[in-house]
Amino acid sequence: MNDDFDGLAIDAAGHRTRLKWHRLRRRLTDPLFGRKVMADGFLLGASMELDLRVRADHGFAVLHDPVLEGETSGHGPVRQRTADEIRATLMKSGGTPPILSEELAGMLPEAHPEALLQFDMKDKLEAIGVRGIEHLRHHFAGAGRKIIVSGRDLDLIVAVRKALPDLRRGIDPTDRLRSILTSEGPASVERQLVADLKGKTEPDTVYLAWQLLLAANDHGLDLVALSRDLGIAVDAWTFTLKTPAGFDREEAEAFNALMRLKPDQITTDEAPATERAWQALRPED
Repeated sequence: MNDDFDGLAIDAAGHRTRLKWHRLRRRLTDPLFGRKVMADGFLLGASMELDLRVRADHGFAVLHDPVLEGETSGHGPVRQRTADEIRATLMKSGGTPPILSEELAGMLPEAHPEALLQFDMKDKLEAIGVRGIEHLRHHFAGAGRKIIVSGRDLDLIVAVRKALPDLRRGIDPTDRLRSILTSEGPASVERQLVADLKGKTEPDTVYLAWQLLLAANDHGLDLVALSRDLGIAVDAWTFTLKTPAGFDREEAEAFNALMRLKPDQITTDEAPATERAWQALRPED
């Protein structure tokens, strides 16, 4: 569907919430980790997320799965393949070779000042090793505020902080907080989140499932406000419409509730459609 919505952000009640393009898709019909979408995002100043898998030569490929056959025409573990071997494969979605970390580094200097690229690291520090961290330092030192590195391995995030202190960092304690909310209640969730945000990773952003944000709010706990009081931005993931035609009643209620919390960013696979749906829901904004 063609329209005038760029899918960059939603402005409502004096607050701007960025829309992050999940896995480099502006729309669900876009190829997974597509080069054109990334180029468009760099031009427009979009917030975009991609996954990184370490290669045999300690560089990285933009892939989610640990094996090539999941997303490409290749076979075998990504970590056992070199850059040249991965270049020789094609993405099943889009038909182009996977993007490599060296290409990302080459494109970043020309990106819009507001462009933000999230590197969601899918391997642990043990697999990436010193040489992988050095690869990141060599190619992305000085990238400033254009990159945020996230991952479930907190030791990896700490290693990135030490090697590339100018890059932003993100953590995702969603699974643990969900479990605590169910078993111990909101007070324990609050204590744990504060401990995470004040922890050794020194994060700039916390990634929290939008369902967790609403569930905690139902218990009287505003995780967005709590995080912002500590100077940490909140990304609410991943709100994707069932259809790009717009919100159904359930989606409208949930998105309204989410927007009232004023997250800094919402992750979605349908950014323009989400912006359009919100405008239709709240034309006064």
